[in-house]
Amino acid sequence: MGLVGKKFPSIKVNAIDELGDTFELNVVEKAINDNKKVVLFWYPKDFTFVCPTEIHAFQEAAASFAERNTIVIGASCDTAEVHFAWLNTSKDNGGIEGVKFPLIADSTRKLAEALDILDFDPYEEDSEGDYVTYRATYLIDETGKVFHESINDMPLGRNVNEYLRLIDAYSHVQKHGEVCPANWEEGKDAMSATRDGVADYLSKH
Repeated sequence: MGLVGKKFPSIKVNAIDELGDTFELNVVEKAINDNKKVVLFWYPKDFTFVCPTEIHAFQEAAASFAERNTIVIGASCDTAEVHFAWLNTSKDNGGIEGVKFPLIADSTRKLAEALDILDFDPYEEDSEGDYVTYRATYLIDETGKVFHESINDMPLGRNVNEYLRLIDAYSHVQKHGEVCPANWEEGKDAMSATRDGVADYLSKH
């Protein structure tokens, strides 16, 4: 069952920052208490191949997310110690040195199980998988409500710019009350959610 339109689960998990400091993090409380949006992206494993390309892409876009009042948080089921080792491995060696946003270390899989994003079901006899997460992404607003979720299979890397576009669109709706049509981008026309509004938009495009 999807989470869009609902509050993100209120579950505390371990996390680590780039300095190696560990702390407890509740994503929905973070959004509400800081009055910020959150982009939370899950990846399967540290020290793999597609994952560092995504993590560096989110880091490169970190300032763009910050401009949109949005916090970036990465997550996997690796331990905080493994995260820290990866954070101290250079980019040239497949590491994520230079990444500044926090990484959730959901080694108990408590949050991942609540989100139902694991590739392995311990309750199914013939279930196969590494007991890690798919590439799940959640956009959460300042009230803790999820306004976007998506899940990619392991080999499929994400387009970080699409999350910036979705945040722009949601922020536009919040500010203006208009809805955003297909392929909408910041600066383009939105429309009123009425029959006349749709007709007017389609007549111009």
